Amino acid sequence: MAERAQTTVLVTGGSGRLGRSVVAGLAEAGYDVVSVDRAPVPDGVFPTQIRQEAADLLAPGVARSVLENHRPDAVIHLAAIAVPFSAPEDVILQTNSQLAFQVMDAATTLGVGRIITASSPTVLGYGAPAGWMPEAFPLNEQTTPKPWNAYALSKLLAEQTMRMFAAAQGERIRYAAFRPCYVISPEEWAGAPTQQGNTVVERLDDPALSAPAIFNYVDARDVADFLDVLLQSMDRIPNAETFFVGAADALAREPLSELIPRYLPAVGALAGNLHGTSPAFSIDKARKLLGWEPKRSWRTELVPSELATPELAAASQEAR
Repeated sequence: MAERAQTTVLVTGGSGRLGRSVVAGLAEAGYDVVSVDRAPVPDGVFPTQIRQEAADLLAPGVARSVLENHRPDAVIHLAAIAVPFSAPEDVILQTNSQLAFQVMDAATTLGVGRIITASSPTVLGYGAPAGWMPEAFPLNEQTTPKPWNAYALSKLLAEQTMRMFAAAQGERIRYAAFRPCYVISPEEWAGAPTQQGNTVVERLDDPALSAPAIFNYVDARDVADFLDVLLQSMDRIPNAETFFVGAADALAREPLSELIPRYLPAVGALAGNLHGTSPAFSIDKARKLLGWEPKRSWRTELVPSELATPELAAASQEAR
């Protein structure tokens, strides 16, 4: 804990859905955390020791100025337009790719030792209107990216930007990227709408809502835990690695071997080896390289009033 307390981590996009949990989780783990966003969160949302700075990181020179001001030991870049098609495609591509470049360039120029950027599972291209066929399930970091929209492309560009800097810097600076699955924030377990406007229970009750994302999800607090482990491990793992970060199960009440053929028939033949509660997105790389394991699932985190059946409510209480 004392070693982490000496480590200053600057988080861009710290006011966002994922950012709030990451900032709070890292602060709780003992890091000195700086949250940078266009709009800080209101007083009382973050622990008092967290520093906040309002900044437009796209403006010329701002990213470097912010980093020079705080001199962090590590940077975690989350800031982005976070929802596909929530802005014109050219705006999403330009905004997200420029943010990633500006932040990583400034951090690299200033010699920040650890630089992490957020990517997305959407880089794989599932949901493409013209069709999509992966090599196999479960999907992993070796699955070929096939982005079909500006958001997915911008996230793949962020990964490639990370690798570009790593190729130029060698081992002097450590880089990593992570692909968080569909993020569920703490308040959403109690019934607040998720990113797509549905509640978690609605997504469980109607598999058609989660099928387009192949039933992936992750608790935002588990992402914070992952980043804690990653920060502590970057000096001992290969540089510029990319990780999937997800729950250990699927956001579904039935096995994906049954749901995928029903809702995604084009790839249904590949789903036969997704047994039991297994997710479609493998987290084995994070397990093996980092020793990280998610602690939360919908079975343990949904509050009883949000569960659809008495049996599930009882199971949730037992799991707690």
